Amino acid sequence: MNQNSCECDSKEEAPSQLGKSSVANCFEWVEALITALITVVILFTFLFRIVNVSGPSMLPNLKSGDRVVVASYSYTPHQGDVVVITHTTGLNEPIIKRIIALENQVVNINYKTGTVSVDGVELDESAYIKNGITTQLSDYTFPLTVPKGHVFVLGDNRPVSNDSRFTDVGMVDERYILGKALFVVFPFDRIDKIKS
Repeated sequence: MNQNSCECDSKEEAPSQLGKSSVANCFEWVEALITALITVVILFTFLFRIVNVSGPSMLPNLKSGDRVVVASYSYTPHQGDVVVITHTTGLNEPIIKRIIALENQVVNINYKTGTVSVDGVELDESAYIKNGITTQLSDYTFPLTVPKGHVFVLGDNRPVSNDSRFTDVGMVDERYILGKALFVVFPFDRIDKIKS
């Protein structure tokens, strides 16, 4: 008789334990989801940003409407990096360009050959420029030296790019660089690393 009552007791406890287990599992899922959400928010607030590309100045590498991941935490400019610039001399909207020269470097553009050189060395830009020429005349006289704390930027699609050749952009203060563009993440058929 005692055995029967013990068996009945164990059968009554089983559904109760299952209910507690389900509730515990639900709380674990919610906790994991909230933790993941907080982590993503922190990452994309302080370390990374997603920025929308607007305009044709970075063709063929970046198209208007592409969304790119930008590493923004503790970024140090490097020659060849594609960067998002939040503000320039004459523009109040973000732009995306490629760093050609850093502070104290001398930039020269030969409009006859369409080539760009930095510190007397002609750049090989064949990896990211398809037409390979820089023919559009500038507001500045070259060669010129990049001031301290600034960078010289150009778009990959030189005939239509508004960049450091023109007074609207000019030499870009490093403080206005949001960060380096790393990957195209949308549209999905264009997911790829950005060429440096």
